[in-house]
Amino acid sequence: MSNAMYNKMWHQTQDTLNSLLDKESQHMMESQNNQIFIFQMLATFYIKYVQIFRNLEDVYDQIVHPQKRILIRKILDGVMGRLLELKNEMVELELTEFHYFDDILQDLKLAPQQLDIPIPKYFLKEKLEVIKGREKILAQILADIGLDIPDKKYTTKSIPLEEAVKLIQIAERARQGRLRAMFMKQIFLQEYRAKQARMLGEKVIDMGAAALQIQKVWRGFSQCQKTKKQREEEMIFLGMDPPPLFNEVSATIIQAEKVSSLRNETQVKHEENYRKALVTIKNDLKLIEGPDIKENLQDQIRHWFIECRNLTGTFPEYPNVEEGGSAIIFSNKTPQQVTEDIIANQEEEEKNKKKKKNKKAKKPKKPKKEKEKKGAKEKNKEEDEGWKMSPSVFLPTMQEGNNVYKDLWKNKDESWNFPQNYDPELIKQEKRKELESEIRVQVDELMRQELKNLKLAVDREKEYPVKAGKKKGGKKKKKGKKGKKGKRGKKDKDLTADRTIESLYKELVEEGLLIQALKVNLSDYIGSATVHEKAPLVKSLLLAGPSGVGKKMLVHAICTETGANLFNLSAANIAGKYPGKNGLQMMLHVVVKVARELQPSVVWIGDTEKTFYKRVPSAERMMEPKRLKKQLPKILRLLKPDDRILIVGTTQRPFDAELQSFCKVYQKIILVPRPDYASRFVLWKQIIQRNGGIITNALNISCLAKITDGFTQGHIVEVVKGVLTDRRIRQQNYKPLMAAEFIAMLTSMSPVYQEEEESFKDWYAKTPMGKKRALALMGGNTEKEKDKGKKKEKKGKKEKKKK
Repeated sequence: MSNAMYNKMWHQTQDTLNSLLDKESQHMMESQNNQIFIFQMLATFYIKYVQIFRNLEDVYDQIVHPQKRILIRKILDGVMGRLLELKNEMVELELTEFHYFDDILQDLKLAPQQLDIPIPKYFLKEKLEVIKGREKILAQILADIGLDIPDKKYTTKSIPLEEAVKLIQIAERARQGRLRAMFMKQIFLQEYRAKQARMLGEKVIDMGAAALQIQKVWRGFSQCQKTKKQREEEMIFLGMDPPPLFNEVSATIIQAEKVSSLRNETQVKHEENYRKALVTIKNDLKLIEGPDIKENLQDQIRHWFIECRNLTGTFPEYPNVEEGGSAIIFSNKTPQQVTEDIIANQEEEEKNKKKKKNKKAKKPKKPKKEKEKKGAKEKNKEEDEGWKMSPSVFLPTMQEGNNVYKDLWKNKDESWNFPQNYDPELIKQEKRKELESEIRVQVDELMRQELKNLKLAVDREKEYPVKAGKKKGGKKKKKGKKGKKGKRGKKDKDLTADRTIESLYKELVEEGLLIQALKVNLSDYIGSATVHEKAPLVKSLLLAGPSGVGKKMLVHAICTETGANLFNLSAANIAGKYPGKNGLQMMLHVVVKVARELQPSVVWIGDTEKTFYKRVPSAERMMEPKRLKKQLPKILRLLKPDDRILIVGTTQRPFDAELQSFCKVYQKIILVPRPDYASRFVLWKQIIQRNGGIITNALNISCLAKITDGFTQGHIVEVVKGVLTDRRIRQQNYKPLMAAEFIAMLTSMSPVYQEEEESFKDWYAKTPMGKKRALALMGGNTEKEKDKGKKKEKKGKKEKKKK
């Protein structure tokens, strides 16, 4: 795609966003009572914002104009934030983390794949050098302490000469034996053919019958080939089989990748040119237009002095630096508007004085009964109003960005700017404002002195000794601030102030608390897409599910996609490290400090139920699994809203933990289910191909997916790796894979039984979200009963008071 195509795509996306913002502003004020209608409205907004997000992400990644990219990034961040808000609205409405949009997707004529939220490419692009440098340091530290994993598949070891000679002799004798067997086979076949020829020679050969026999066999063979080909074409047409050369990379895709890389290089060049232009253009403006700006500001302020003197009889008070100086008075105003403001302020002051004189009578207090009636009426109004959409933080950002687009870029003629480099006129407009604000500070100092001179010369006014009072007040405020700082210092004491981040980083790696994340992408996780879409949204997240469903893989995928550091605070990993209360405090301090300094970071707690055991098993008491139980809530409180640190817990036995403390730490709890038939079909196909397997018609994948109901992703991976050995991969050309080979290995594995899956569902029903959903499904009868009980209690108390 060319620059023009991406510009067109941007304009179309902005038009869609504009219409969507108009619809949202209309629905914001409306109240609804129908829950189905509310969900459909939220889901429709959510799906449309996903489409806008996908388009804007592509445009931001490929467009090369630096000033356009700044605006697109601002809108893109707003869209991402709005997606999270809508997701939260749907969760609070339906009281579940999983939503079904099938009917809405059908109405909008969208495929399910178009609902996937891609990880923005700029997450990694903008800090690629930092991530690569960090990976090198981590690999070097691991190599120094002997914990690096060798990349070589085979290792060589030295053997004695006699043993090597014996191995060569065995291999050579085996080769000679095979050749001898082939030679003997050829002799046997020659003798057999000669014998058959002698026997046939005695009979009278009918040439016509022989020709018919050959013809019959050939026609049968050719018809089978044609039927097979037609069947394959039919399956491709129906979409049941991929077309030929489907998995091969086409020349068009290779060319598109080359263009994309060239576009990225152009982006970098244009960004550098833009940064340089920001400095050079500002300096040029300062030299050329700076003196004129200064003179105009001085004339404007002098005119204000004279107008105030003429209208009020006295010179005005000059605004302080803290208030903004003269910018408050002259912000986007003409001299005529300034004089009008002076007159209006004077009139308001006179009116206020008159009102104060006239106000003598106090308002009578309303009796309690009227207040109670009002309170009841307000409650009834709230109930009648119904559901309203929560106010959005990100809608103003998107609206502002959309307005800038309409004013600046929508109808802009860019025929002169074919290479899509920066626009110097836009930089001049921006830098003029900056230059004016800088010069205004200097002008304000000069004009304050000039105003003092005018007051002394014209009005003979003496300055009142206000400075001393101000200084005293300032000192008092400073003392108050110091007191607060002292308290904060005691609370957030830095235990490692004398150490560098590099030394703390190395210590955590050596202790095994900071580990190397596996190179896994979210696209590699095959299964429910809604699981990994929600993963990076909150400060703490719990992934619960049976063994082998991909909980750890999701943790590594989050780190790979976002370039995050991975800290392992599992009970087994921290056992025996940093002993004692002070040691634990130091460990957590170092982890949080390094995680915050090198964010984004993921703190992973594997088998997290051990940290919240109801009762510690006797075999694990020496390990002290509950060391972090009291500290985790404190860590969460320390995390600020702008900290990009995510605490992720994984568990396959959540029912062993204390539910109350468990739910306090983890804000979001997501059950990762075992794969369904469709997921298992894709799993078998992709895992076989990734491990070197070739899928042919002889391999019935549908049969494998059906048989493995109850088995997890981990089971399937283990089976495939066990069957596809190096020897079996080499044999595929003449011995294709069969389903029976994989089924044999499955017999030794135990699946996830229905009882185990039900136990996870029962446990989730006891969590806060599960309880709310159960109440909602009951129709809120319990809440009505509670309200009735409270009313009866109030009536009883009133009757007692009367007696």
